[in-house]
Amino acid sequence: MTIEQQLQENTDRVLIRELIDKYAICADTRDAKGQMALFTQDTNFEVYYDPKSEKPTQVITKNEDLLPIFDNLNSYDTTMHFNGQSILTMDGNSAFGITYCLAHHLNLVEGKQKFMIAAIRYHDKFVKQSEKWLFAERKLFVDWIENK
Repeated sequence: MTIEQQLQENTDRVLIRELIDKYAICADTRDAKGQMALFTQDTNFEVYYDPKSEKPTQVITKNEDLLPIFDNLNSYDTTMHFNGQSILTMDGNSAFGITYCLAHHLNLVEGKQKFMIAAIRYHDKFVKQSEKWLFAERKLFVDWIENK
């Protein structure tokens, strides 16, 4: 690999990590349209509430159908998604990655705080389109949930 190729791959890795973090920031700021803009038009988004099951709980196959999924975060008073460790395998204008996330959800119920914390693993396929990295596929695995 040439120095130029190494520099491009390093730049792409940074841009993909920024994409992952933008997803969390859009979620926490309730920017559902911003989240949607991070996905390809023919995206595949799957949610697995039972990570041991091979069958997803929910599947979305078009970008335009993501709005109700992302808009559902409005049912919480506030959220905070913390992205943790991740690995990334590059292949030119495509990549695969796994990212860990702790998602904190807060509601006030009768003046008392109610927390829901979800441990999430994202399995992602990324593509570079028009010099911009996007999610081509995002599989969201909920490993556990704690309610306080």
